[in-house]
Amino acid sequence: MGKKSLSSSSQSWWWRGWRYLHPQHNLRRPQLLALFIISFVALTWLLSGVESLSVEHQLENVKKHIRSWSIVEEEDDPLNVERRRAVKEAMIHAWTCYEMYAWGRDELQPQTRDGVDSFGGLGATLVDSLDTLYIMGLDEQFQRAREWVARSLNFNKNYEASVFETTIRVIGGLLSAYDLSDDKVFLEKARDIADRLLPAWNTPSGIPYNIINLRYGDAHNPRWTGGKSILADAGSEQLEFIALSQRTNDPKYQQKVEYVIEELHKTFPADGLLPIYIDPHTGITSYSKISFGAMGDSFYEYLLKAWIQGNKTESVTHYREMWETSMKGLKSLIRRTTPSSYAYICEKTGSSLSDKMDELACFAPGMLALGSTGYGPDEAEKFLSLAEELAWTCYNFYQTTPTKLAGENYYFPAGQDMTVGTSWSILRPETVESLFYLWRLTGNKTYQEWGWNIFQAFEKNSRVDTGYSGLKDVSSGEKDNMMQSFFLAETLKYLYLLFSPPSFISLDEWVFNTEAHPLRIATRHANGETYSTVGQDRLQERFHGRKGRSGSN
Repeated sequence: MGKKSLSSSSQSWWWRGWRYLHPQHNLRRPQLLALFIISFVALTWLLSGVESLSVEHQLENVKKHIRSWSIVEEEDDPLNVERRRAVKEAMIHAWTCYEMYAWGRDELQPQTRDGVDSFGGLGATLVDSLDTLYIMGLDEQFQRAREWVARSLNFNKNYEASVFETTIRVIGGLLSAYDLSDDKVFLEKARDIADRLLPAWNTPSGIPYNIINLRYGDAHNPRWTGGKSILADAGSEQLEFIALSQRTNDPKYQQKVEYVIEELHKTFPADGLLPIYIDPHTGITSYSKISFGAMGDSFYEYLLKAWIQGNKTESVTHYREMWETSMKGLKSLIRRTTPSSYAYICEKTGSSLSDKMDELACFAPGMLALGSTGYGPDEAEKFLSLAEELAWTCYNFYQTTPTKLAGENYYFPAGQDMTVGTSWSILRPETVESLFYLWRLTGNKTYQEWGWNIFQAFEKNSRVDTGYSGLKDVSSGEKDNMMQSFFLAETLKYLYLLFSPPSFISLDEWVFNTEAHPLRIATRHANGETYSTVGQDRLQERFHGRKGRSGSN
């Protein structure tokens, strides 16, 4: 059917109204033209005011929500208040420089004052920093970042993404921002990127590939691994994907990552130590080194934290059991130096031990302290003592260099305490992470002092006018050209919390992923997989696991 024609009366009304807006008509009547222009300007101003009020209203809501998290500084130790403010100022400096020179890019290059897309242009620093901004009460910065996520964060990219890095930084960052703010824009974005990663788990064994194209879903492993999946990459997505299933009431995410643990459990060795390479076609580990540093670390971390995330119920007992088995293996890797008796964690290949420890492995003292509470009194004391020994070693990774910043890894030659191996330092968080846990769990202020010394070394050697830089060499202090996103996500967050009251982001209510993004602990019940978040009245809807899954998960 054609368009409906206007009746003559309606045509007449329409034309009479329109001719008063026509320029030729108004040019003959200048007073009417002036009135029209004034009215137009007033209407434009009114509409822009409404939009401005809407933005201001959003910001005020954020401020109110953040104020409910604020620390009552009058009731806190004045020294902690002073140090916390110093860390917050460092975060403001790092964030302001990122906004100025690299807004929306993955990472800031301070020396060249520009940004680089290290992760395919997913705004890695921005997303990684959301919860840090929120926790520190930086409400206006958080709101600007939130608007960028809502309007500009786009995952439809022809980019070969790391499944692991995208999970811990992007999904973890978005879910943490959601848990803190209850703003669903973060949950929607987290689900979008998770759906794009899911095809990586479509392998014969269920062990995921480590690389996937975000637009086309083609997954594979890097050539340099010989086609194998990396242990830490393939076995460290549980926290994020389980949390996503709980918050969306969609079990598919949890099913993928828990199946990985089921497969690894079938052939789990007596010492609980797995080589860093796994065949995604067979699910069997390949002959390769065992390490609590690079490519192995977070697998062991997530065994413990998945148990904590589920609130330590029977449904998640198998995670704890696997972790305890692995800790027996870790103890077999402990050696001590002479003359100073520094404890360190060896790497192992076959039956041969290597006297080398990555700074990345300095997460282990915090993990051991956190896990010690699940043992009986005698075992708990032993593991806590080992955690403290290892933390002393990690602290001395910093203290034994001219810049007081740690190198990437260390060797322990016979008759010597330690020597720097790879000498760069890239603003890593693992040691301050462990200091945070040890202070929270022991109350020993020594760990706060150590953390403060490390923070001062960052301020002295890494701070520049345009942000923070890593060091090419911890002896010379020569700077590199990268402000790693995890410096804002992890290092500064853990330092801030190290000087905050233990009730603030309580370990009874929150569990940190391996990128330091706090996620709400949610009690898991075996019967029907019912979830209830701890420390919050929100009760998640129930959903059922895979067909044939027993009550024990």
